[in-house]
Amino acid sequence: MALGSPDVLVGCWTDEVHDTGVTVVLPPAGTVGACSVRGAAPGTREAAAVGPTGRIGECHAIVLTGGSAFGLASADGVVAWCREHGRGYDVVTTCVPIVGAAVVFDLREDLAPPDAAAGRAACEVATVADPAQGSVGVGRGCSVGKLAGRAHATKGGQGWAVVEAGGVVVGAIVAVNAFGEVLDEHGRVLAGSLAPPMAPRYPMVSLTQLAAWSAEAEARMNTTIGCVVTTARLTKPDACRAADLAHNGIVRAIEPPHTDADGDAIFLLATGKVEASVDLVAQLATQAVSSAIRNAVREAHATPGRPRDPRTDCRHTDD
Repeated sequence: MALGSPDVLVGCWTDEVHDTGVTVVLPPAGTVGACSVRGAAPGTREAAAVGPTGRIGECHAIVLTGGSAFGLASADGVVAWCREHGRGYDVVTTCVPIVGAAVVFDLREDLAPPDAAAGRAACEVATVADPAQGSVGVGRGCSVGKLAGRAHATKGGQGWAVVEAGGVVVGAIVAVNAFGEVLDEHGRVLAGSLAPPMAPRYPMVSLTQLAAWSAEAEARMNTTIGCVVTTARLTKPDACRAADLAHNGIVRAIEPPHTDADGDAIFLLATGKVEASVDLVAQLATQAVSSAIRNAVREAHATPGRPRDPRTDCRHTDD
């Protein structure tokens, strides 16, 4: 079951030529949506609408995409697909889907970000089966460990995990394109910078060193984005609180998290099947997000210019 829910669909579109992609999550009707942004450099769509100050309760799709701000165009294809399939609010003249989206920066010199056709393609292949992990979908062009310069970065990716307790199921799918390094369950580097150990690293570097890295170009090129799905029945305020606390999963698995150079954003979808406390959902979401982040780099394979961190093969959950 996709993200532990039998009525949730997940679809991935991957561009292996330009190293980018799109991942779409399609929940059942009546799902409550929420969003929390902690990064300083986010790229989102409808985050305010489904955020704590927005009046919108229901959410009809979540898009995680590459292409930075240009990639938000992929959500247009998802909106069109949802409208054609009756996913949205019925108004007098049409059906209006609420589609949340967040982006990672994976642009190359041959600018070819995901477009509306890519978003539609991800919807067309969406299924209840477990999604792929690693260098697929939104995770195709992701990298991690840029705190000593992007030249030393290693491969990030897309990962997911599902946890369950007290009759409540929480799943998370995450795109890991972090400025920082991914840590394993014991706090050791799982995937990150391949710079020499004594090389200066952010934020313990001088302004002169930052300038040498073309700091302005380095900024806003990183983020960890994701979608948490739960079977719990939550109010909009509780869903927003759970989405915000789900960021603790990023704190557990990435060092440093939520930097000025990251645009970390998490959406949450509550399908409303079972009663549950917001604290239970938040705790499970934290576990699912951190596990999904680690799975993303464990399952990723090297792509042009982005090697797989050799430490990843030496780190296991039971070591």
